[in-house]
Amino acid sequence: MTLAQWLDIPFSIIQAPMAGVQGSRLAIAVSQAGAVGSLPAAMLSASQLQQELEALQQLGRQPYNLNFFCHQPPADDPAALAGWQALLAPFYQELGIVPTAAGGAGRLPFNQQMADLVSHYRPALVSFHFGLPAPALLQQVKATGAKVLSSATTVAEARWLAANGADAVIAQGLEAGGHRGMFLHDDLDEQLGSFALLPQIVQALDIPVIAAGGIADAAGVAAAMRLGAAGVQVGTAYLLCPEADTSALHRAALCSPAAAHTALTTLYSGRPARGIVNRLMRELGPRHPAVPAFPLASGALAPLRAAAEALGRDDFSPLWCGQNASGCQAIPAGELTRQLAAGLSA
Repeated sequence: MTLAQWLDIPFSIIQAPMAGVQGSRLAIAVSQAGAVGSLPAAMLSASQLQQELEALQQLGRQPYNLNFFCHQPPADDPAALAGWQALLAPFYQELGIVPTAAGGAGRLPFNQQMADLVSHYRPALVSFHFGLPAPALLQQVKATGAKVLSSATTVAEARWLAANGADAVIAQGLEAGGHRGMFLHDDLDEQLGSFALLPQIVQALDIPVIAAGGIADAAGVAAAMRLGAAGVQVGTAYLLCPEADTSALHRAALCSPAAAHTALTTLYSGRPARGIVNRLMRELGPRHPAVPAFPLASGALAPLRAAAEALGRDDFSPLWCGQNASGCQAIPAGELTRQLAAGLSA
Protein backbone atom coordinates (compact mmCIF):
# COMPACT_ATOMS: atom_id res chain seq x y z
CA MET A 1 0.00 0.00 0.00
CA THR A 2 1.34 3.41 -0.94
CA LEU A 3 1.27 6.43 1.34
CA ALA A 4 -1.27 8.03 -0.99
CA GLN A 5 -3.61 5.04 -0.62
CA TRP A 6 -3.03 4.88 3.14
CA LEU A 7 -3.97 8.54 3.63
CA ASP A 8 -6.33 9.00 0.65
CA ILE A 9 -4.30 11.83 -0.86
CA PRO A 10 -2.92 12.41 -4.39
CA PHE A 11 0.82 12.11 -3.72
CA SER A 12 2.94 9.70 -1.63
CA ILE A 13 5.24 12.48 -0.45
CA ILE A 14 5.95 13.91 3.00
CA GLN A 15 7.75 17.22 3.36
CA ALA A 16 10.37 16.56 6.03
CA PRO A 17 9.93 18.49 9.29
CA MET A 18 12.84 20.94 9.56
CA ALA A 19 13.02 22.69 12.92
CA GLY A 20 14.41 26.20 12.82
CA VAL A 21 13.85 26.78 9.10
CA GLN A 22 10.09 26.36 8.69
CA GLY A 23 6.72 26.76 10.31
CA SER A 24 3.13 26.14 9.32
CA ARG A 25 3.36 28.16 6.06
CA LEU A 26 5.47 25.50 4.35
CA ALA A 27 3.39 22.65 5.75
CA ILE A 28 0.16 24.26 4.51
CA ALA A 29 1.54 24.84 1.02
CA VAL A 30 2.68 21.23 0.65
CA SER A 31 -0.54 19.73 2.02
CA GLN A 32 -2.63 21.95 -0.23
CA ALA A 33 -0.61 20.64 -3.19
CA GLY A 34 -1.70 17.07 -2.43
CA ALA A 35 1.18 15.73 -0.35
CA VAL A 36 1.79 15.81 3.43
CA GLY A 37 3.21 18.98 4.95
CA SER A 38 5.01 18.66 8.27
CA LEU A 39 5.28 20.96 11.26
CA PRO A 40 8.38 20.49 13.46
CA ALA A 41 7.48 21.04 17.12
CA ALA A 42 10.74 20.27 18.93
CA MET A 43 11.77 23.94 19.21
CA LEU A 44 8.29 25.30 20.01
CA SER A 45 6.77 26.06 23.38
CA ALA A 46 3.25 24.80 24.03
CA SER A 47 1.80 28.24 23.26
CA GLN A 48 3.82 28.55 20.04
CA LEU A 49 2.74 25.07 18.98
CA GLN A 50 -0.90 25.90 19.63
CA GLN A 51 -0.60 29.02 17.49
CA GLU A 52 0.85 27.01 14.61
CA LEU A 53 -1.81 24.33 15.01
CA GLU A 54 -4.50 26.97 14.78
CA ALA A 55 -2.99 28.09 11.46
CA LEU A 56 -3.05 24.49 10.21
CA GLN A 57 -6.80 24.28 10.78
CA GLN A 58 -7.32 25.98 7.42
CA LEU A 59 -6.35 22.66 5.83
CA GLY A 60 -9.64 21.12 6.90
CA ARG A 61 -9.52 17.41 6.14
CA GLN A 62 -6.21 17.56 4.28
CA PRO A 63 -3.66 15.64 6.40
CA TYR A 64 -0.52 17.10 7.91
CA ASN A 65 2.26 15.63 10.01
CA LEU A 66 3.17 16.90 13.46
CA ASN A 67 6.75 16.02 14.42
CA PHE A 68 8.33 15.75 17.88
CA PHE A 69 11.65 14.77 19.42
CA CYS A 70 11.48 12.16 22.19
CA HIS A 71 15.00 12.22 23.62
CA GLN A 72 15.81 11.91 27.30
CA PRO A 73 17.06 15.28 28.62
CA PRO A 74 20.57 14.96 30.08
CA ALA A 75 21.46 15.72 33.67
CA ASP A 76 23.01 19.10 34.37
CA ASP A 77 26.75 19.00 33.73
CA PRO A 78 28.35 22.34 34.65
CA ALA A 79 31.85 20.98 34.06
CA ALA A 80 31.04 19.91 30.49
CA LEU A 81 29.41 23.26 29.74
CA ALA A 82 32.39 25.12 31.18
CA GLY A 83 34.77 23.03 29.07
CA TRP A 84 32.71 23.76 25.96
CA GLN A 85 32.80 27.49 26.66
CA ALA A 86 36.55 27.31 27.20
CA LEU A 87 36.97 25.68 23.79
CA LEU A 88 34.90 28.47 22.24
CA ALA A 89 36.78 31.22 24.14
CA PRO A 90 38.94 32.35 21.17
CA PHE A 91 35.80 32.91 19.11
CA TYR A 92 34.17 34.89 21.92
CA GLN A 93 37.29 37.05 22.17
CA GLU A 94 37.42 37.63 18.42
CA LEU A 95 33.83 38.89 18.37
CA GLY A 96 34.05 40.82 21.65
CA ILE A 97 31.57 38.62 23.49
CA VAL A 98 31.56 38.04 27.24
CA PRO A 99 29.91 34.63 27.62
CA THR A 100 27.27 34.03 30.29
CA ALA A 101 26.06 30.74 31.76
CA ALA A 102 25.62 28.40 28.80
CA GLY A 103 22.21 26.93 29.51
CA GLY A 104 19.21 26.87 27.25
CA ALA A 105 18.74 23.65 25.33
CA GLY A 106 16.20 24.98 22.83
CA ARG A 107 14.81 21.52 22.04
CA LEU A 108 12.10 19.89 24.12
CA PRO A 109 11.10 16.21 24.22
CA PHE A 110 7.47 15.20 23.74
CA ASN A 111 5.58 15.70 26.99
CA GLN A 112 2.08 15.68 28.47
CA GLN A 113 1.33 19.25 27.39
CA MET A 114 2.16 18.41 23.80
CA ALA A 115 0.20 15.14 23.97
CA ASP A 116 -2.84 17.09 25.15
CA LEU A 117 -2.50 19.41 22.15
CA VAL A 118 -2.37 16.36 19.87
CA SER A 119 -5.56 15.10 21.54
CA HIS A 120 -7.27 18.43 20.91
CA TYR A 121 -6.16 19.10 17.32
CA ARG A 122 -6.03 15.46 16.12
CA PRO A 123 -3.48 15.60 13.27
CA ALA A 124 -3.61 12.71 10.81
CA LEU A 125 0.08 11.89 11.32
CA VAL A 126 2.34 12.26 14.33
CA SER A 127 6.01 11.47 13.80
CA PHE A 128 8.89 11.14 16.22
CA HIS A 129 12.65 11.45 16.07
CA PHE A 130 14.97 9.49 18.41
CA GLY A 131 12.63 6.55 18.98
CA LEU A 132 9.16 6.74 20.52
CA PRO A 133 7.80 8.50 23.62
CA ALA A 134 6.79 6.80 26.86
CA PRO A 135 4.05 4.17 26.34
CA ALA A 136 1.33 6.20 28.08
CA LEU A 137 2.01 9.24 25.90
CA LEU A 138 2.18 7.09 22.78
CA GLN A 139 -1.16 5.50 23.59
CA GLN A 140 -2.71 8.93 24.07
CA VAL A 141 -1.55 9.88 20.58
CA LYS A 142 -2.81 6.66 19.03
CA ALA A 143 -6.18 7.06 20.78
CA THR A 144 -6.80 10.13 18.61
CA GLY A 145 -6.66 7.98 15.49
CA ALA A 146 -3.36 9.50 14.37
CA LYS A 147 -0.98 7.29 12.45
CA VAL A 148 2.38 7.17 14.24
CA LEU A 149 5.67 7.32 12.32
CA SER A 150 9.26 7.37 13.52
CA SER A 151 12.68 7.44 11.90
CA ALA A 152 14.96 4.42 11.74
CA THR A 153 18.59 4.59 10.67
CA THR A 154 19.24 0.83 10.91
CA VAL A 155 17.23 -2.34 10.40
CA ALA A 156 17.38 -2.99 14.16
CA GLU A 157 15.82 0.40 14.87
CA ALA A 158 13.10 -0.26 12.30
CA ARG A 159 12.23 -3.60 13.91
CA TRP A 160 12.16 -1.96 17.35
CA LEU A 161 9.81 0.78 16.14
CA ALA A 162 7.45 -1.71 14.51
CA ALA A 163 7.39 -3.82 17.69
CA ASN A 164 6.72 -0.83 19.92
CA GLY A 165 3.80 0.88 18.22
CA ALA A 166 4.89 2.65 15.03
CA ASP A 167 2.36 2.37 12.20
CA ALA A 168 5.00 3.21 9.58
CA VAL A 169 8.76 3.68 9.57
CA ILE A 170 10.83 6.40 7.90
CA ALA A 171 14.05 4.82 6.60
CA GLN A 172 16.49 7.69 7.10
CA GLY A 173 19.57 7.20 4.96
CA LEU A 174 22.96 8.61 5.78
CA GLU A 175 22.54 11.29 3.09
CA ALA A 176 19.71 13.06 4.95
CA GLY A 177 20.16 16.60 6.22
CA GLY A 178 19.58 17.61 9.83
CA HIS A 179 19.62 15.32 12.84
CA ARG A 180 20.11 11.61 12.55
CA GLY A 181 17.16 9.77 14.09
CA MET A 182 19.45 7.12 15.61
CA PHE A 183 18.39 6.01 19.08
CA LEU A 184 19.50 2.43 19.85
CA HIS A 185 23.21 3.30 19.72
CA ASP A 186 25.51 6.10 18.60
CA ASP A 187 27.83 4.17 16.26
CA LEU A 188 28.00 6.14 13.03
CA ASP A 189 29.80 3.26 11.31
CA GLU A 190 26.51 1.32 11.29
CA GLN A 191 24.67 4.06 9.39
CA LEU A 192 23.73 3.16 5.81
CA GLY A 193 22.96 5.13 2.67
CA SER A 194 19.32 5.39 1.65
CA PHE A 195 19.34 2.83 -1.14
CA ALA A 196 21.21 0.28 0.98
CA LEU A 197 18.99 0.82 4.02
CA LEU A 198 15.58 1.07 2.32
CA PRO A 199 15.25 -2.40 0.75
CA GLN A 200 16.53 -4.07 3.92
CA ILE A 201 13.89 -2.35 6.06
CA VAL A 202 11.17 -3.07 3.47
CA GLN A 203 12.10 -6.75 3.62
CA ALA A 204 12.19 -6.78 7.43
CA LEU A 205 8.80 -5.13 8.09
CA ASP A 206 5.18 -5.62 7.10
CA ILE A 207 4.19 -1.97 7.67
CA PRO A 208 4.71 0.95 5.27
CA VAL A 209 8.27 2.20 4.86
CA ILE A 210 8.97 5.78 3.76
CA ALA A 211 12.32 6.57 2.15
CA ALA A 212 14.28 9.64 3.29
CA GLY A 213 17.72 10.98 2.51
CA GLY A 214 19.22 12.18 -0.76
CA ILE A 215 15.89 12.31 -2.62
CA ALA A 216 15.87 15.64 -4.44
CA ASP A 217 13.93 15.19 -7.68
CA ALA A 218 11.44 13.01 -9.55
CA ALA A 219 14.14 10.52 -10.53
CA GLY A 220 15.05 9.97 -6.88
CA VAL A 221 11.39 9.53 -5.99
CA ALA A 222 11.00 6.94 -8.73
CA ALA A 223 14.10 5.05 -7.59
CA ALA A 224 12.85 4.88 -3.99
CA MET A 225 9.43 3.61 -5.08
CA ARG A 226 11.05 0.90 -7.23
CA LEU A 227 12.92 -0.30 -4.14
CA GLY A 228 9.68 -0.85 -2.28
CA ALA A 229 9.04 2.45 -0.52
CA ALA A 230 5.41 3.29 0.25
CA GLY A 231 6.36 6.93 -0.19
CA VAL A 232 9.20 9.40 0.23
CA GLN A 233 10.14 12.15 2.67
CA VAL A 234 11.95 15.15 1.16
CA GLY A 235 13.49 18.01 3.11
CA THR A 236 16.50 19.80 1.63
CA ALA A 237 14.82 20.47 -1.72
CA TYR A 238 12.22 22.67 0.03
CA LEU A 239 14.73 24.97 1.76
CA LEU A 240 14.73 27.62 -0.98
CA CYS A 241 10.95 27.75 -1.33
CA PRO A 242 9.46 31.12 -0.39
CA GLU A 243 7.23 29.47 2.22
CA ALA A 244 10.30 28.25 4.14
CA ASP A 245 11.87 30.43 6.83
CA THR A 246 15.41 29.61 5.74
CA SER A 247 17.69 32.58 6.51
CA ALA A 248 19.36 34.63 3.79
CA LEU A 249 22.77 33.28 4.84
CA HIS A 250 21.54 29.70 4.73
CA ARG A 251 19.92 30.26 1.32
CA ALA A 252 23.16 31.73 -0.01
CA ALA A 253 25.12 28.69 1.22
CA LEU A 254 22.64 26.32 -0.43
CA CYS A 255 23.13 28.13 -3.75
CA SER A 256 26.94 28.10 -3.48
CA PRO A 257 29.58 25.45 -4.17
CA ALA A 258 29.79 24.97 -0.38
CA ALA A 259 26.57 22.92 -0.49
CA ALA A 260 28.51 20.08 -2.12
CA HIS A 261 30.46 19.55 1.11
CA THR A 262 28.36 18.42 4.07
CA ALA A 263 29.34 16.54 7.20
CA LEU A 264 27.74 14.97 10.23
CA THR A 265 28.45 17.30 13.12
CA THR A 266 27.69 17.29 16.83
CA LEU A 267 28.88 20.87 17.39
CA TYR A 268 25.52 22.57 17.16
CA SER A 269 23.42 20.36 19.41
CA GLY A 270 25.39 17.42 20.76
CA ARG A 271 23.88 14.83 18.38
CA PRO A 272 25.03 14.01 14.85
CA ALA A 273 23.31 16.20 12.27
CA ARG A 274 24.22 16.81 8.64
CA GLY A 275 24.98 20.34 7.48
CA ILE A 276 27.15 22.35 5.12
CA VAL A 277 30.71 22.56 6.41
CA ASN A 278 31.46 26.05 7.70
CA ARG A 279 34.14 27.71 9.79
CA LEU A 280 33.21 26.17 13.17
CA MET A 281 33.21 22.68 11.71
CA ARG A 282 36.51 23.22 9.89
CA GLU A 283 38.37 24.67 12.88
CA LEU A 284 37.10 22.35 15.63
CA GLY A 285 36.41 19.29 13.50
CA PRO A 286 32.78 18.28 12.96
CA ARG A 287 32.56 16.07 16.06
CA HIS A 288 34.67 17.33 18.97
CA PRO A 289 34.84 15.32 22.22
CA ALA A 290 34.26 18.45 24.33
CA VAL A 291 30.73 18.99 22.97
CA PRO A 292 28.14 18.60 25.78
CA ALA A 293 25.31 16.11 25.60
CA PHE A 294 22.30 16.82 23.37
CA PRO A 295 20.76 19.36 23.36
CA LEU A 296 22.97 21.46 25.63
CA ALA A 297 25.62 22.53 23.10
CA SER A 298 23.46 25.17 21.43
CA GLY A 299 23.33 27.59 24.37
CA ALA A 300 27.01 28.52 24.27
CA LEU A 301 26.89 28.97 20.50
CA ALA A 302 23.89 31.29 20.44
CA PRO A 303 25.79 34.57 21.08
CA LEU A 304 28.48 33.61 18.55
CA ARG A 305 25.88 32.85 15.93
CA ALA A 306 24.02 36.11 16.55
CA ALA A 307 27.18 38.23 16.42
CA ALA A 308 28.51 36.60 13.26
CA GLU A 309 25.15 36.72 11.46
CA ALA A 310 24.91 40.44 12.26
CA LEU A 311 28.16 40.79 10.30
CA GLY A 312 26.78 38.76 7.39
CA ARG A 313 28.76 35.62 8.26
CA ASP A 314 27.58 32.02 8.70
CA ASP A 315 30.67 30.95 10.70
CA PHE A 316 28.65 29.65 13.67
CA SER A 317 25.27 28.94 12.06
CA PRO A 318 23.92 25.41 11.54
CA LEU A 319 23.44 25.16 7.77
CA TRP A 320 21.42 21.95 7.68
CA CYS A 321 21.53 20.29 4.29
CA GLY A 322 21.49 16.77 2.88
CA GLN A 323 24.16 15.37 0.60
CA ASN A 324 22.07 16.15 -2.47
CA ALA A 325 21.17 19.85 -2.70
CA SER A 326 20.70 19.67 -6.46
CA GLY A 327 16.92 19.79 -6.13
CA CYS A 328 16.82 23.07 -4.21
CA GLN A 329 14.76 25.59 -6.17
CA ALA A 330 13.43 29.01 -5.26
CA ILE A 331 9.94 28.12 -6.46
CA PRO A 332 6.62 27.78 -4.59
CA ALA A 333 6.43 24.65 -2.47
CA GLY A 334 3.34 23.45 -4.30
CA GLU A 335 5.13 23.62 -7.62
CA LEU A 336 8.11 21.70 -6.23
CA THR A 337 5.78 19.08 -4.78
CA ARG A 338 4.16 18.52 -8.18
CA GLN A 339 7.59 18.22 -9.82
CA LEU A 340 8.61 15.57 -7.29
CA ALA A 341 5.30 13.75 -7.77
CA ALA A 342 6.16 13.11 -11.42
CA GLY A 343 8.45 10.37 -10.13
CA LEU A 344 5.55 8.51 -8.54
CA SER A 345 4.24 7.43 -11.92
CA ALA A 346 7.63 6.91 -13.61
